[in-house]
Amino acid sequence: MKKVRIVLWSAVVVAAAVSATLWMTERNQGPVPARVDPEAESFTADFELTDHTGMVQTDEDFRGRWMLVFFGFANCPDVCPMGLATIAQVMDELGTQGSAVQPLFITVDPERDTPSALADYVPQFGQGILGLSGPPDQIERTAETFKIYYQKIEEASAPDGYTMGHTSSFLLFDPEGEFVRIYEYDEEPRLIVTDLRERIGA
Repeated sequence: MKKVRIVLWSAVVVAAAVSATLWMTERNQGPVPARVDPEAESFTADFELTDHTGMVQTDEDFRGRWMLVFFGFANCPDVCPMGLATIAQVMDELGTQGSAVQPLFITVDPERDTPSALADYVPQFGQGILGLSGPPDQIERTAETFKIYYQKIEEASAPDGYTMGHTSSFLLFDPEGEFVRIYEYDEEPRLIVTDLRERIGA
């Protein structure tokens, strides 16, 4: 079953990559990488948001585990599905070591991405990934803490007439909640797995 899931996620990643390339070429824009330099920046995860099961979660609830944080939105046509598929494959390949890692998908589109909307979306990519939402002011504070970019962009052809520009990178935090490094959303899952295994086993 695990091999089947990996094959399926690999297919999703390839399809999303093709779609993303075409979509970004048409609009002359691309994913926004995180601008955090781990050698120059040091910060701690800090948030209070509602997960897709309706429970309020804070950063402290995940102390003792590594956090792999990805910001995005459910109506994202390419980057977010590809990023979540990558995270799902990483968690599959980590196997039992995956219990030491908590993947978090934090919406940048709270207007549409209510906890119930995320409950329909996030579990499609893996039961271990937790979707987080909250009022716009909470999302804004969280984005500032995590030093990520997001912006509402009017686009007539998009659902509800708008889309979201946002940082596309994954941010990794250690079991104390301290920022460690970034991975790009389209990085090969095996490279992320190798890095995580070295850190978890250290």
